[in-house]
Amino acid sequence: MRLLLSCVCCCALASVVTAQDEWVTVKGQVLFPADQPVPQRAALQVNGPDQVVCLAKGAILDESVVVNPKTRGVKNVVVYLRPDDADLKAAFAKEQIHPEDAKRKPAEVVIDQPCCVFVNRITVARVGDTIVVKNPAAVAHNFFWESAENGSFNPNIAPKMDFKLPPLKKEATPIQYKCTIHPWMTGYVRVFDHPYYAVTDDDGKFEIKNAPAGKYRIVYWHENGVRGGAKGRAGDQIEIALPQGAKTMEMKPTDFDVSPK
Repeated sequence: MRLLLSCVCCCALASVVTAQDEWVTVKGQVLFPADQPVPQRAALQVNGPDQVVCLAKGAILDESVVVNPKTRGVKNVVVYLRPDDADLKAAFAKEQIHPEDAKRKPAEVVIDQPCCVFVNRITVARVGDTIVVKNPAAVAHNFFWESAENGSFNPNIAPKMDFKLPPLKKEATPIQYKCTIHPWMTGYVRVFDHPYYAVTDDDGKFEIKNAPAGKYRIVYWHENGVRGGAKGRAGDQIEIALPQGAKTMEMKPTDFDVSPK
């Protein structure tokens, strides 16, 4: 009886260890709803003394909604995981963060503005990272930034010069930044205290590596709102698991109407 009990205990322990050691690459795609026409990107009105420089490479198109007309993929959606908890302040436990993440060093995240447009419009970063705003253009820009946890800045950035922000702190909400010299220029930064986030590409695809197996929530954020509205802020429930013999969990495409509300 004692031997049998020991075996049962060992098996139970092995099961727990295995569950904690399962890490999954989560892949998915965000699509504009099939029953709606694909939004067209209009040319922005660019005026002022820098017009010639700003339009040197052609018209500047609206970037607030970018949908691939061939795939219906939605670009610039921030997709991230949360604990399975309706409390928006809930955080991942230490054991839910992949061990390799401990080796990560703070990164220098670049926001460029080569031709009167911010690149990238949507930037994601981690706590401790530093943002460097570059201005390789022939005209001056400024960088207007106002946030709850990461200060307020409004420096003028001369041609061929850079501006560096202090290391980032956790920020629960998106931080919008602008160039008030060229009012059509804007973008957003999301700062996370965990590694489970991604930004959709030109086809609306995303990939989150080394996600912990188990039940969590997934959030889809776009500058025009959150998928699911106010309730969507806590995310949709998701079970992360590996199909037998696979290394990646492929999610079904997710519809998201990112039109301005």
